[in-house]
Amino acid sequence: MIQFLLNQTLRTLEDVDPNTTLLNWLRGSEQRCGSKEGCASGDCGACTVVIAQLDGDKLRYDTANSCITLISQLDGKQLLTVEDLADDDKLHPIQQTMADCHASQCGFCTPGFVMSGFALQKTNRAAQRHEIEMGLSGNLCRCTGYRPIIEAMQQNSGAAPDTFTQSEPQTVARLKLLQHSELAELTQTNRCLLPKNIAQLAALYQQHPQARLLAGGTDLALTITQQYQTLPLIIGLNQVSELKMINVTEKQIRIGAMATLEACRAALQTPIPAFSQALERFASPQIRHHGTLGGNLANASPIGDCAPMLLALDANLELRCGDAVRILPLEQFFLSYRKTALQPGEFISAVIIERDAISPTFTAWKISKRRDDDISTVFGAFNLHIDGGVVTTARLAFGGMAAIPSRAKETEQALLGSLFDSQILERACQALAKDFQPLSDFRGSGRYRLAVAQNLLKRFYLQQIEQLNELEVQTYSLEGQTHVN
Repeated sequence: MIQFLLNQTLRTLEDVDPNTTLLNWLRGSEQRCGSKEGCASGDCGACTVVIAQLDGDKLRYDTANSCITLISQLDGKQLLTVEDLADDDKLHPIQQTMADCHASQCGFCTPGFVMSGFALQKTNRAAQRHEIEMGLSGNLCRCTGYRPIIEAMQQNSGAAPDTFTQSEPQTVARLKLLQHSELAELTQTNRCLLPKNIAQLAALYQQHPQARLLAGGTDLALTITQQYQTLPLIIGLNQVSELKMINVTEKQIRIGAMATLEACRAALQTPIPAFSQALERFASPQIRHHGTLGGNLANASPIGDCAPMLLALDANLELRCGDAVRILPLEQFFLSYRKTALQPGEFISAVIIERDAISPTFTAWKISKRRDDDISTVFGAFNLHIDGGVVTTARLAFGGMAAIPSRAKETEQALLGSLFDSQILERACQALAKDFQPLSDFRGSGRYRLAVAQNLLKRFYLQQIEQLNELEVQTYSLEGQTHVN
């Protein structure tokens, strides 16, 4: 049984197919056709909805791609669609400003933009153009109507409280009651198990090692929407709060596997700012709100953005199978293309980073065809300790250069114990050609990838010796002109 609020209406679903996407349920069973299907892969944002969930005594409003959100992920939350925004015949402020600014062109993408704008208003992040651009980076307008859309968002900044603000205390109380009534009880529906704590999860996964674990679902759901497969049994992790915890101490950073990428971005701003900045370019807000750190590692993609950074940081994984827990260096986790060291019934419970492994020089760069909402062609992460100009420790890792995310060990050896100058830089670039012989695909040729990796190393060198902040795009003017600091 899955229970959630559809706006203010309690919905209970008992026999729904767990392979059903939220978009198909909305457009089919509910006849709510405002949300559109543009890509069925979480790229275009035409299907954007807002999912509100408890954050202490308040609600957190997150955008989501309903085309790759499975229905079980709504359990214990509130769902809002574009049909919910108007108050009787009065448009919501974001809808009104979209109309006033003539921001709807063909109209296909408009509901998605409206919902992203609604979430921006709720998070009070629509005051500056850069925040608006980030908030809309997962929404594509094919009519090139961005100027009036952004103007509408700017005009809506600081809008008066709406009916959702007024009803928030009531909604919070209802969601707390809903979660409390099922706090320890295992939820089981048609081919879907929803454990409430990590002990239930460990026991269930031992009993059903063939089941697919559903974390954020931003990758797993593509199995359904793009490959047209049916998942016979799903174990949803949404209610396992222990897996969502992030604990930062003086010695260690421990990140639960179910911590969303957006939560990681916020938590790592101070201890690892370069990691946090890199996550700003991870897909889109719709993906970062639901995609998880553990999921990004478990899918073992060779172009996943988090793995190279964590490899460079010498991270460890906490793995659990039943009551047994083991610690595995991330470097030993990826075995071959899409294959990991996870045993049957075993799952990632946490990612652990030792603070003393983080160098002040830690830097990470993503190279892709688009700045936002795109997949890496090459991702480079650099973590060097330099004392008196000499490299004392070196960990360099890359994605997109091999069948798995990998460290550049020949390059590391070329750097270790040497004065970090132009001569050693040239030797290190030559060593990269020994570390990697990348393949060619539609994102780039192997020759291009190797040249990019070498240039990123040169960029890192220039950053260290000359402190060239001009290499980083950091701020945007109100007119949309890119500035550098």
